[in-house]
Parts: sequence; C-alpha cells; structure tokens
Amino acid sequence: MSQPIDARARHIKVVVFDVDGVLTDGGLWYGPEGEVLKRFDVKDGHAMVLARLTGLRVAILTARVSRIVEVRAQELQLAAVFQGRRDKGLALDELCKELAVTPEQVAYMGDDMNDLPPMQKAGLAACPLDAADEVRQVAHFVSQRPGGRGAARELIELVLRATGRWDAAMTHTGAPLPP
Repeated sequence: MSQPIDARARHIKVVVFDVDGVLTDGGLWYGPEGEVLKRFDVKDGHAMVLARLTGLRVAILTARVSRIVEVRAQELQLAAVFQGRRDKGLALDELCKELAVTPEQVAYMGDDMNDLPPMQKAGLAACPLDAADEVRQVAHFVSQRPGGRGAARELIELVLRATGRWDAAMTHTGAPLPP
C-alpha cells in the first residue's frame, strides 16, 4: 500500500457505494408478482445520514436498476444515484464531474469484478469482508463486516474520523463527547 488508509481517507469528499453485495447482502428476494426485494441495514443508513449532516456526500453507483434503490436514496437524501451503469469506471468519472470532485477525493466501496474500474480510480478503494478475492486484493480498506451488515457504516466512520467530522456527527446523535 502506497499510503496509509487514514492519509487517503483525509482527502475524501464523497463516499460512493455499489448496492448489491455492499449496501445489501447480495441476496435478491422475489415476490409473488416477480418484484425484487432487497434488505438494507438501518445502521449503514444512519451512518449515511450522519455523513450528509456533516457535509460528507454519499452516492450510489450500481449496474442494476431498481425502484427500491431510488426510494432508499431519496429517504437518505443522497447526493447522487447512478443506476443501470454497466461501465462503472466511466460512470465514476461522470459522477465526479457532477459533484465537482476529483477521483482522488472519492472513496468507492464495491464487492465484485465490475467494481474494479472505479476502485482503481478512487482515492480510497474499499470493499466488504465478503468481497471477491480480486476485489480484496486491490482494496486499500477491507471492512471487518460483510456487505449489507455494516460494511458501509465502517467505511463512513473511517472517513468521518479522518476528515475531522466525527465530533460533529456525534453531536447530531445526541451522544456525549469524550472529555
């Protein structure tokens, strides 16, 4: 690793997440009418809200298209949602342009082979514990948690601490700050 994780995280302005296998456990549940259901972790969502409240922007970049993802992103008031993007490297470039940041100012968390192009561009490449081997090999940060079970929260907390936003995040929760 060329730079310590904290040094990389210090420059992050936007945290971007893949959905299936990162914000969810990767399972797809089908309802009786063929509708796809996904399970999101409320603690990951809470971390995304804390990020937003402290000025750290959060976005989604996914190859699939799902109304469920759109609803979740609206609920969390995310900065951007890019769905149906098979070329995730190009999509990350577009997202950076839209949010006026450089790839070095982006943390990207993905879990599978199609996440490698944006991970190779991002200033901080991250993945859940249960990501594909090839993804774990290029990640600067591997979460101690699997996808859909707190991996996103772990990355956000890392960035909040490294960018000096942690105390501000804690004031939004009402939690007491240490002396």
